[in-house]
Amino acid sequence: QVIESHDFRKDQTLIIKREGMLDLFKFLRDDSRLLFNFLMDLTAVDYLKKKPVRFEAVYHLYSLKYNHRVRIKIPITEDDNVVDSLVPLWLGANWYEREVWDLYGIKFRGHPNLRRILLYEGFKGHPLRKDYPINKRQPLIGPVN
Repeated sequence: QVIESHDFRKDQTLIIKREGMLDLFKFLRDDSRLLFNFLMDLTAVDYLKKKPVRFEAVYHLYSLKYNHRVRIKIPITEDDNVVDSLVPLWLGANWYEREVWDLYGIKFRGHPNLRRILLYEGFKGHPLRKDYPINKRQPLIGPVN
């Protein structure tokens, strides 16, 4: 499951395959030696033309009992930009996943309500992608009744 790992200033990072990711996250959360029971953050990075795989989903976990952290990165291709939702393991992943979908266009398989959270439904594109046109005009929306 682990592709690569490294440690920087006592912060552990694992780069993993997306296949079987739910089993790994469940293990990290439930194993009594680890207990990474708090999903601190979930975001994404767009490496447009800087890495062979365009996107990474990035998860930050924290163990309240042991006071340690781990960062999990999952490479995601532009053509198949889907990962499993962590909502079944952490309900708080709901809003993080919606934000990543909204801003980067990465889909979360099994998410209960994957829709925009920061931008309006008629917004075209995903503005944190590196190839998003900076001067793109969006459709105007009127007052909602």
